[in-house]
Amino acid sequence: VQLQASGGGLVQAGGSLRLSCAASGSIFSIITLGWYRQAPGKQHEFVAIIRSSGRTTYRDSVEGRFTISRDNAKNTLYLQMNSLKPEDTAVYSCNAVDRDGDYYWGQGTQVTVSS
Repeated sequence: VQLQASGGGLVQAGGSLRLSCAASGSIFSIITLGWYRQAPGKQHEFVAIIRSSGRTTYRDSVEGRFTISRDNAKNTLYLQMNSLKPEDTAVYSCNAVDRDGDYYWGQGTQVTVSS
């Protein structure tokens, strides 16, 4: 499985961005897709996941502001981020887990939120 993330950028607080992650390869084996982030000097952290059932889970601090979704026809994962805050500044990476429990990562995309 190969993942290619895009859509990061610089936005003012309160603004919006949409991240995309295009998947290719053995995508039929994927059971979970997700977004993670890492801010400077902080640990890598979970942001949101979407399961093959469509069920989603979010980090508490982004619940109600971020929406994870996928377009199966385009093999693409999205993260719509609204009401962005400076503390959302981080490198965002997409992740896939297959039915064997193997993890795959895309390269990160930088999101910077100015106050």
